[in-house]
Amino acid sequence: MFTRTESFREYTTSYRAVTVLILIMMIVFVLILFPIFPGNVLFYYGTGVNLYIADGQWWRLITPIFLHSTFSHLLFNGFSLAIFGPSLEKFLGSFKFTIFFLATGILANIATFLVKPLTYSHIGSSGAIFGLLGFFLYLVMFNKSNFSNNEKNTIYTLTGIAIIMTFIQPQINVVGHLAGLVTGVLTAPLYLRKKW
Repeated sequence: MFTRTESFREYTTSYRAVTVLILIMMIVFVLILFPIFPGNVLFYYGTGVNLYIADGQWWRLITPIFLHSTFSHLLFNGFSLAIFGPSLEKFLGSFKFTIFFLATGILANIATFLVKPLTYSHIGSSGAIFGLLGFFLYLVMFNKSNFSNNEKNTIYTLTGIAIIMTFIQPQINVVGHLAGLVTGVLTAPLYLRKKW
């Protein structure tokens, strides 16, 4: 399910939404790494700062999805999207997949805003990545006949590891991760409707 055998060209052609999302994240990171805009303006206006969100800067619920602090942060989230995204994009179609990815990321950021103190700030697409895991979790729990035992065990194992790592690693937005996962599970049925 998560094994990729396509060439780079086949991959980018078949999974356009995943490719574009990763490309946007990479471009934003390069712009931060080699600042074209003065004063790290992308971080300044894009970071999810709860105090500023409370003050009406609602775009900060969206922009953190595309911001990453370090190359390893970008690499981990980009790699996760590149591995988990294609199967779901193929299943939902590019448009629904994009809406789902962004919606779970935004809802994870809303949960972070509601639960964390006003001084809290965050960046990264992890909430949306966990949303993908949540969607797969819903599928294996409620559409079991469509998956082999090996596929089900893989999803359960990956989800378990992701949750454990959330609590082990430092400086992780635990609320965002868990909210993304739960949101993915709860909203998955909406995206499975044929008429959209």
